[in-house]
Amino acid sequence: MVVLVAGANGQLGQAIQSISGKYPEIDFVFCSSSELDITNLENCQAVFSTHQPHFCINAAAYTAVDKAESEPSKAFDSNANGPENLAITCKKHNTILIHISTDFVFDAYFSEGIAYYDREYRLPLRSNLGLTETDVSFPSCVYGLTKLQGEQAIQANWEKYFIIRTSWVYSQFGNNFMKTMLRLASERDSLSVVVDQIGTPTNAVDLAEVLIKIIQSPNTHQSSNFGIYNFSNEGKCSWYDFAAAIFHQKGIKIDLKPISTAAYPTAAKRPAYSVLDKTKIKNTFDIEISEWQTSLAKCINQL
Repeated sequence: MVVLVAGANGQLGQAIQSISGKYPEIDFVFCSSSELDITNLENCQAVFSTHQPHFCINAAAYTAVDKAESEPSKAFDSNANGPENLAITCKKHNTILIHISTDFVFDAYFSEGIAYYDREYRLPLRSNLGLTETDVSFPSCVYGLTKLQGEQAIQANWEKYFIIRTSWVYSQFGNNFMKTMLRLASERDSLSVVVDQIGTPTNAVDLAEVLIKIIQSPNTHQSSNFGIYNFSNEGKCSWYDFAAAIFHQKGIKIDLKPISTAAYPTAAKRPAYSVLDKTKIKNTFDIEISEWQTSLAKCINQL
């Protein structure tokens, strides 16, 4: 079985590479952006013709959330045009596409359909388990909009796809919140972190393992199972809680202060509550998911 990974040098791409040796039955083809430019349809078709992959994992994306506000065309090219090119190419080669999307496709605040209330964080939500795959997408920033457009382009061009929405991805690879917090803690005595944005951290290695589980599952080839799925680690926290857990795990003492989103303005608007309901992916692929604190401890130990 040949599995082609686009965006091999990114955080998730590196996470997949780190566990690929555990799966000798899979022939992984890892492509950097210079080897596979998803924004170039001819290049996509040439690479697929060479390798004839059974699956393509699209881990390539424009992920500079705030910079996307001033570079919308670049974000669109990678996050919308790129997935469309891959979907067209996958259809030509009958390749199953696994595309990574984001919680940023959801609005910063809910305006209707509120059925539950998160008493811990005093925020409304539609489901007592979090956002489901069928909740209405209404992104509030360019990054989220282009990622949603990428989802829509895939759905319009190819039926054999899995779109995996995830959130707050971190790992020992690449640039991410965990590594930024550790760097800042080495430079400062105090740090302020937003406390009123709630979501779930996701260990990129856990996400990589789930993608391979999907590839190897007997349920993968059932047409009724293609579609959108949520995946993150279990539980929920604020960015402040996440930072506090990182420092606790590393034994770092720092004056950590909670601040509101209003006190820390950014170019892009973030979701206030983006905890994802994972019921669908757990039931379809028989997946057990670790609590975010457990996966954080595992990642910290690997640093």
